[in-house]
Amino acid sequence: MKDAPTLAEAVAEVGREMAAHRGEGRVADYIPALARVDPNRFGLAVITVDGETAEFGDAWVPFSIQSISKVFTLALALERVGEGLWTRVGREPSGSRFNSIVQLEAEGGVPRNPFINAGAIVTTDAVLDSRTPEVAIAEIRDFLRRLSGVETIDIDAEVARSEAETGFRNASLANFLRAFGNLKSPVADVLETYFSQCAIRITCRQLARAGLFLAREGLDPLNGARVLSPEHARRINAIMMTCGHYDASGEFAFQVGLPGKSGVGGGILTIVPDRAAVAVWSPGLNEVGNSQVGTLALERLAAKMGWSVF
Repeated sequence: MKDAPTLAEAVAEVGREMAAHRGEGRVADYIPALARVDPNRFGLAVITVDGETAEFGDAWVPFSIQSISKVFTLALALERVGEGLWTRVGREPSGSRFNSIVQLEAEGGVPRNPFINAGAIVTTDAVLDSRTPEVAIAEIRDFLRRLSGVETIDIDAEVARSEAETGFRNASLANFLRAFGNLKSPVADVLETYFSQCAIRITCRQLARAGLFLAREGLDPLNGARVLSPEHARRINAIMMTCGHYDASGEFAFQVGLPGKSGVGGGILTIVPDRAAVAVWSPGLNEVGNSQVGTLALERLAAKMGWSVF
């Protein structure tokens, strides 16, 4: 009987197996600044709660965080407003496209969950809290810098500008939310903050380190800092499991069996409770907007390591 691979061996095996799949999927060409990203890129990084790390490929190449930022703004919003956030945004899978306007209108301006675009806009509004966008954007950026231990993490101005110039559906969602009384700050301020947080540039290595607190119920296992209450950390993991991959969240839970959050930049952050945080990046997306090769890599890694919450 073959011995189980070490973490380094499993990561290397997965990386080699992905060579035949690189370039699969389609980059997010509806955002002009992302349309030029090389679809053959692939990076994978794992960091355990004991500090062991394993990396492969482009793990140190920065990419656009996009909707993975919603995990971190949700953490900030929960710390700022607490359980009151759930009066403004739900906790159920959407079953619809991540930018659905019909669903938002039909349900009275209360988004299904914090990870679809409408829900993330509400969460961003809670972080903004009538302050200037500059202050809120700096808070989100600095939160990621602190969690990752990397002071160079910043906003990609070109991506933020590109999103603002093409984000008409997000503007529609924000105006619907405002019309239903579920947006407190001016629409323009909320959108500026939202587009900027999605335009943060980060590497797989930095992202895995930043998300590690979610593997230990809100406690950073490497420095002992309390980032989030255990209750809020558990809630975020639960929503990542049920809603982190939009209308393919059930499929990701079925195939990978771990909480995860994807972004149209091609990244996925995945949490292995009490074990590790994993970040993967491959820009080509499947038909529902999740990294095609990244999802396959996580499925293979979870199988090799025996990782699952089930």
